[in-house]
Amino acid sequence: MTDQSLDDVLKSATRENCGLRYTVPPGWTQGRTAYGGFTAALLLNAALDRQEGFPPLRSALVNFTGPVSEAPLVRSEVLRQGRNVTTVNTRAEIAGKVAAQGTFSFGAAQDSHVSQECPAMPSPAPEDTAPFFDAERRAPVAFFDNFEIRLIEGAVPFSGASRGYARVWARHRAPEMWERAEGLIAIADLLPPAVFPMFTKPGPNSSMTWICNFLKPRSGTRDGWWMVETDLTAAHEGYSSQVMRMWNTDGDLVVEGMQSVVVFV
Repeated sequence: MTDQSLDDVLKSATRENCGLRYTVPPGWTQGRTAYGGFTAALLLNAALDRQEGFPPLRSALVNFTGPVSEAPLVRSEVLRQGRNVTTVNTRAEIAGKVAAQGTFSFGAAQDSHVSQECPAMPSPAPEDTAPFFDAERRAPVAFFDNFEIRLIEGAVPFSGASRGYARVWARHRAPEMWERAEGLIAIADLLPPAVFPMFTKPGPNSSMTWICNFLKPRSGTRDGWWMVETDLTAAHEGYSSQVMRMWNTDGDLVVEGMQSVVVFV
């Protein structure tokens, strides 16, 4: 694990100009910006700071407008607090410019006769799978050191695969983040862009937008392990679209999302 866990970063946030100032340790970066899941976790943390007692998180929309290259000031605003759903907008500012923005919807459970599942495919236990990165395939960016990642199915980045797909077991190395909403959103963006397995060498990329729905936000999982999947849908003119899913160790779908990624290759 890197010197500062996500829990350390959230605890050390300071209040400044009606917002929260967060640090960006080197161990949470990728290239010239912070890891996207880390940025999303800061935005969510600022949203939760607005008021205690929010209902569970149901949906998040994150827009990565620029590099989070230094300590951002994150401001939040409750857009509407209704009887069932509360919506909070957050934005991370660096030198007065917006580097990322998040809109989070928190919703109370509703009585409904509709119940549809999307169970996980059968897979070996985390202990019976191989590391996603090993001595021959070192993690390409620093933030991966904050997680344990084990490959279930699919291909690793830059392997020239015929399909952009990967499914892994993953968990935070810091147990403090196993049960927190910020930990859940941070790990949901863990895998490299789904197009990367089709590449034969690294190339510049940047996430633009990411929407994710939290279907069973109160669900736990064994020993912090989550099954994380990313699947390339299509890629044209340097823009790709991917579907991302997360299941717990009981096979329950907990998070489903879609992300738009710019690839300069």
